[in-house]
Amino acid sequence: MSVASITAYFAAHGLEAAGMLATVIGIWLTTKRLLICWPVVLAADLLYLVVFYRSELYSDALLQLFFVAFTLYGWWHWWRGVRQEGEVRVVPLPRASMIVAIAAGAVGSILLGVLAVRLHAALPHLDAALTSFSLVASWWGARKHIANWWLWIVVDLVYIGEYIYKDLWLTALLYAGLVGLAILGLRDWRRAAAAA
Repeated sequence: MSVASITAYFAAHGLEAAGMLATVIGIWLTTKRLLICWPVVLAADLLYLVVFYRSELYSDALLQLFFVAFTLYGWWHWWRGVRQEGEVRVVPLPRASMIVAIAAGAVGSILLGVLAVRLHAALPHLDAALTSFSLVASWWGARKHIANWWLWIVVDLVYIGEYIYKDLWLTALLYAGLVGLAILGLRDWRRAAAAA
């Protein structure tokens, strides 16, 4: 690859590259349970909203709107916890809540799939399922449940294949890195929970 072709690629995929960088930084800050993660993640959400809309991954674009809401909620929820407790504490996920969330993810997958088909989205059912379960993982992350990392590992592994198929190579590379960050987050949050 020449410097000119690399430059041309990044010129054509500048938003994707910016979203990738913001996502990596935001998720890394989240693994460290640092409140500053939320404005960085918010920037990533907005950048990827545009990237996915342009790629006709409408469920993923819609997901970014939900991510914006969850990001704002998570920022507020973590900030409130830091103010009251002095740090971001990991919270156990009750089994009943886990079952309800997984069922909601399944129902959301079906409903979003029907909508995505009507919108002529690319990969409508797969994209809808990934979107729905990403919402579950985001909710668990905002609520400070370790289980969010397990779900992100599974969802991100499937996303890698979807993005390769859609020729979003930077995003596929990003999601490979996100799997690693989710493993790091799982490890660090487990340590934090054990130390509490």
